[in-house]
Amino acid sequence: MKYAEITGWGKCLPPAELTNDELATFVETSDEWITSRTGIKSRRISHVNTAELAAMAAKRAMAAAGVSAEDVDLIAVATSCPDTLIPNTASKVQQILGADNAAAFDINSACTGFLYALQNATAQVRIGAIKRAIVIGAERMSWFLNWSRRETCVLFGDGAGAVLIEATDQPLGLIEAKLGCDSKARDILEVRGFGTDMDRYENPPSALDINFMGQDIFKRAVRAMGQGAQTVVEQANLSIEDVDLLVPHQANLRIIAALQKQFKLSDEQVMVNIDKYGNTSAATVPIALCEAVESGRVKPGANIMTAAFGAGLTWGAGYIKWGERVTPITQSHEELPATDKTAKELLATAIEHCLKTSENS
Repeated sequence: MKYAEITGWGKCLPPAELTNDELATFVETSDEWITSRTGIKSRRISHVNTAELAAMAAKRAMAAAGVSAEDVDLIAVATSCPDTLIPNTASKVQQILGADNAAAFDINSACTGFLYALQNATAQVRIGAIKRAIVIGAERMSWFLNWSRRETCVLFGDGAGAVLIEATDQPLGLIEAKLGCDSKARDILEVRGFGTDMDRYENPPSALDINFMGQDIFKRAVRAMGQGAQTVVEQANLSIEDVDLLVPHQANLRIIAALQKQFKLSDEQVMVNIDKYGNTSAATVPIALCEAVESGRVKPGANIMTAAFGAGLTWGAGYIKWGERVTPITQSHEELPATDKTAKELLATAIEHCLKTSENS
C-alpha cells in the first residue's frame, strides 16, 4: 500500500504587520478588547496577491523536500480569496513555479480548505495516480474586510503555508481524516454581496462584508472539531494519550483552549500562533504546522492531530504520522517583492472607503 509522506514544508507571511494598537487608531477597539476575546495581538497585510503568497510558500516547501518543480504532479490550492474566479489561482501558482507537468486546482472549503485539499491529494498518491503533490493554503482575507466593523476586521490576516507530499511504502503522512459539512447553518458565516448571487448591474456595487455570528460559530466549531478529532483517533486505533501535538485551526484562542481542555492536553502539546497572525483561514493549519517543525516541536515519528472549522459550515480533522526528517534538505532564499508601505498605508484606500460608507449608512 502506498502512503503520502510530508517531506517538505514552507510558509509565507507578508512583512507588513498591523497590530491591535494600530487598528485602534481607526476602529473603536483596543488591544485589551481584541486580545481578551480572541487571543490575537497582530496580523499581516499582504502587498501581493494570493498566488504570489502561495507560490512563495510552495517554493520553500519544495526546497525543504529537495524536489524540483518539474517533478511535481499536482498543485492543490485551498483558498477563499482567489485572484481570479476564472482561471483558477492554482494555474497561476503553476506558472510562477514553472511546474509544467503538474495538474492544478483550487478548492474552497474556507478555513477547512487545507485539510480538504490534503486529503484529496493524499488519496491520489495512495491510489497511484500521482507521486508528488504540493498542497497549499493561501489567503488574502484583508481584501474582504469591512474596516469599520470591529467584530470582524480584527479577526483576520493574510498568509500562506504549504506542504509537499511524496509517495512512500511507509505508513506516513495523512493516515486518517474525517471531513464534514453542517450546511443547515451555512448563513452564520458568509461574505455578502459577492458571486453570481449578486446583482451585477448595481451601481455602485455594494461593499463586501462578512456576516459573522460569533457565539454560534464558537459552539459549532468546538463541537465539530472535537467530534472530528475523536473520530480520527478511533479510526487510527490510537488514544488521545498517543497524540504528541495538536495543530488546530487558529480562529480564536478560546476555541483552541476548549479543544485542549476536552482532550486534556498540556500547553506543550498544542500549537498556537494566532497571537501573531490572526485567522488566515485555509492557511492557518499549514502555517502552524510549518512553525511547529521549525521550532522543534515536531519530533521524528510524531503523532500529529489537526482539526479545522470554516464557512459552509465545513469541518474536518486529520491524523498525520510524521517521518524521520525534521530539517529541510535545502532552503529557498527567494523573498516577496519588497514594499516600503506599512500595513495602514496598504489599507488606506479600503479604510477610507469603509469608514465613509459606514458614516453614510
